[in-house]
Amino acid sequence: MQPDYDVEMCLDVKVPMRDEVSLSADIYLPKATGKFPTVLMRTPYSNNMDAVIEKGRRLANNGYVCVIQDCRGRWDSDGEYYPFDEGSDGYDTQQWIGRQAWSNGKIGTAGASYLGLVQWQSAPHRSEFLTCLAPRVICCDYFTGLLYPGGAFQLNVAITWGMRSNARTAQSIEYHNWTEAFHALPLIEMDELAGRELNFWKDWIQHATYDDYWAAINDEERWGEIAVPAFNMGGWYDLYAQHTFINFNGLRQHGRTPEAQQSRLIVGPWPHALSTSTQTGDIDFGAPSMVDLESLELRWFDYWLKGIDNGIVNEPPLRLFIMGINAWRDEHEWPLARTEWQKWYLHSNGKANSLLGDGGLSTERPNHESTDGFVYDPRYPVQTMGGNNCCSPHIVPWGPYDQRSVEMRGDVLCYTSAPLEADMEVTGPIKVVLYAATDALDTDWTTKLVDVSPTGYAMNLCDGIIRARYRESLPNPTLLEPNKIYEYEIDVGVTGNVFRKGHSIRVEISSSNFPRFDRNLNTGHTFGIDAEMCQAQQTVYHTREYPSHILLPVIPAR
Repeated sequence: MQPDYDVEMCLDVKVPMRDEVSLSADIYLPKATGKFPTVLMRTPYSNNMDAVIEKGRRLANNGYVCVIQDCRGRWDSDGEYYPFDEGSDGYDTQQWIGRQAWSNGKIGTAGASYLGLVQWQSAPHRSEFLTCLAPRVICCDYFTGLLYPGGAFQLNVAITWGMRSNARTAQSIEYHNWTEAFHALPLIEMDELAGRELNFWKDWIQHATYDDYWAAINDEERWGEIAVPAFNMGGWYDLYAQHTFINFNGLRQHGRTPEAQQSRLIVGPWPHALSTSTQTGDIDFGAPSMVDLESLELRWFDYWLKGIDNGIVNEPPLRLFIMGINAWRDEHEWPLARTEWQKWYLHSNGKANSLLGDGGLSTERPNHESTDGFVYDPRYPVQTMGGNNCCSPHIVPWGPYDQRSVEMRGDVLCYTSAPLEADMEVTGPIKVVLYAATDALDTDWTTKLVDVSPTGYAMNLCDGIIRARYRESLPNPTLLEPNKIYEYEIDVGVTGNVFRKGHSIRVEISSSNFPRFDRNLNTGHTFGIDAEMCQAQQTVYHTREYPSHILLPVIPAR
């Protein structure tokens, strides 16, 4: 039975950093004598929000001190805010907490999204007081995980989150004409054209390759410096779905200590807002999809911070919600050891354009087949229809939606299998190997995995993109030779889904997914500096020599 302490609050406590800047923290303490473990939350979104106040009080009720701190330059904290520079402040705050009279010397960290980022960035500093992490929905490589997946600029989240998070307090984004804002060019001036000057926007645009700017904040390079375990939480439709698994594997395989290698992960059918509704996008996943993550997190803290032997480390480290059958399952590794990797090949007679075309998908390797072609015009990009988006679903929706309106376009190639004769589970990372040519110096290739029901409803599962100039290297992009056939490997994300008997598997291929990603203007010019654009004639190959396919992680029935 959990304790039930009354709560004492200390508001706007100034915590000194190494450069003499003071950060503001609200502290929630159990009203009792003695020393207690601490849960630290650091936020750029104000420590006076109802949800964090409620969490602070709940933790104090349960015998924890909860410290909720405004990040540097935000709200009541001094200094200047600049995104993704949180490691030193997090470490200094942990050192300050560990010296307080109410601290028992053990600190856990908590929070989602940016509140997860601050946890990862502080962990490699290895405060002797830091004992465990509980990060939700975040990546550790902010180049590929956030700003430039596959080399394409993740426009929607960059501009909406950037405009909301600029300056000292929250900025309203509700009055913007977002259709106009998303189309603004050149990209390097988009913040100003949309009515704001973001102190980080031009840096992001000017660092469009993986360079020292991004390497300096890439915590994936520091797994071996992290000595404490993490309880990761994610969603199949979260922006960071794929990277949540990368974080899990990073510590399990490379953590500095045996404790760090006891990290855990839970993934549900959720968007960036985890387990707040049974419905994500169009789909209601039912009552089993709802999980009390706060209780799971408290068990985690009870074990690591209070030493309560609740058996948590003896349980399987992975808990996955499998869509299609809408059931939870425990697993031990990622990808699953029993995975059968199957190549499903693209087929057509040269007319795979739209869902009305003749595109097929099967395990049979193609022989001599006609190519498929379409014109990609950046003035009329394919619209984003749900998916792994963040963080304003009222502006750009997230989650599963019927893709048929997108699939009716002639610049979307659709490759659909025959109806399945039995249930087929696909759980794991998804990759497309695409052989394609373009008459442009640079272009994009987009992919999407879709579950098509017998009624025709086309539910998106995951999607991906590659900017052609980054096909070989993120640090060293190279332009294309027009009309030359290249091989592209496209990360399509992750999923856990059973395609039910009678359903079909569909793969979409196109060249835009806007405004989730910016439009490739096809010119090959330096990124972000101009507004010139041109059409590109795209050709997709599926022959014996160029066998374009999707690699599916098929899980055999038990």
